[in-house]
Amino acid sequence: MTSLRTVGRAGFARGVIELRQSFTTAQDLWAYLFPAVAFVVTIFFMRDHELAGTGVSLGARTLPSVLGMGLAFAGVQTIAAQLAVEREDGTLLRAKATPDGMSGYLVGKIVLVGGMSLISILLQLVPSLFLVDGVRLDAVGWLTLIWLVPLGLAATLPLGAVVGSLVDNPRNVGFITLPLFGLVAISGIFYPITAIPGWLQAVAQGFPVYWLGLGMRSAFLPDSLTVVELGHSWRLGETAGVLGLWAVAGLALAPAVLRRMARRESGSAVARRRERALQRVT
Repeated sequence: MTSLRTVGRAGFARGVIELRQSFTTAQDLWAYLFPAVAFVVTIFFMRDHELAGTGVSLGARTLPSVLGMGLAFAGVQTIAAQLAVEREDGTLLRAKATPDGMSGYLVGKIVLVGGMSLISILLQLVPSLFLVDGVRLDAVGWLTLIWLVPLGLAATLPLGAVVGSLVDNPRNVGFITLPLFGLVAISGIFYPITAIPGWLQAVAQGFPVYWLGLGMRSAFLPDSLTVVELGHSWRLGETAGVLGLWAVAGLALAPAVLRRMARRESGSAVARRRERALQRVT
């Protein structure tokens, strides 16, 4: 118990330090600001388009959907990219060489990505609330967010860790984006899922992106908007169930995959990656 507490404290401190450092470079600040600006501009141009038969603007419906999409991207793509980069620069090898270093490393990444996700949500949400009508956040909405956000991260962070452990070249992380955007296209993020064929609806419901978007919509939008949702319901029980299954499966699989990856790390492997990186630069 003492060891777990020590690892937890060390990992938390590491995550807080990395989160603070993410505000100190232009590249990291751009990673915060560019998606937020792009999102706010999109909402601005959608604010006057009404979703047929609902009395709610398309911008108001899209706002929470994209916040849910952002959680999925942060959980999968961000941590996968960081793992790939830190395999190449030797950070993972150094973590492996210290007692309980990998456990502390993972705790730190959870704190970092969780903090970055919350900051990104605020950067997108606050200005958008001034641009669109029909969005509200009451006590029930707050309660939904309290369980939805951590459960969503628990469902996607282990998946990102698994994907990142399979990618040893940071330049290949971009390929992760393609299937993610494919899921976004069929998950009812930018338009109701009821508008797509039934077999695509079934595929979308197998992944966290759809359920995170649906859960976010339930927190911010009036119940009258369930008319464009499957089953004319927010399906919060199913949302918790599917995300919970992804979290359990990911937490069961990710440690084994990461341990296997860590065993393969060595000084010579890091040196080979650095040599390849230098060759690409020159």
